[in-house]
Amino acid sequence: MKTAKTYTLRESEIERRWYVVDATDETLGRLASRIARVLEGKHKPTFTPHLDSGDHVIVLNAARVAVSRDKRESKLYIRHSGYPQGFKQETLGHLLERRPEEVIRRAVKGMLQHNRLGTQQLRKLKIYPGPDHPHQAQRPEPLA
Repeated sequence: MKTAKTYTLRESEIERRWYVVDATDETLGRLASRIARVLEGKHKPTFTPHLDSGDHVIVLNAARVAVSRDKRESKLYIRHSGYPQGFKQETLGHLLERRPEEVIRRAVKGMLQHNRLGTQQLRKLKIYPGPDHPHQAQRPEPLA
């Protein structure tokens, strides 16, 4: 009787690659789910749920991401400082003007695990509002 062994990835065997994505005219949610998949490592045959086996992703032109006019006005980002009158809310359109990279970061963060592993995976995401990035040395490839 032969038993089939399940392959388990080890921390030392993880190979990380760098990918670059141009966010120009990309739908926010669809872009975020593609990025989250790569950060988690689900695009690799060696995917292991409890290890961070994902790759690095660089997002360019975050300010030019496509969002419908209705969503720009109706989607709210809400937070509370914990102090009296500490409630703050901001529309997607306002946040897109102020800090466009934060819009993509929050969309991707919501698609990752909400624990230490998800936090570790989110650190591999680099977002820039314009077309330039300082990661030329890593030789990033375009994400399919």
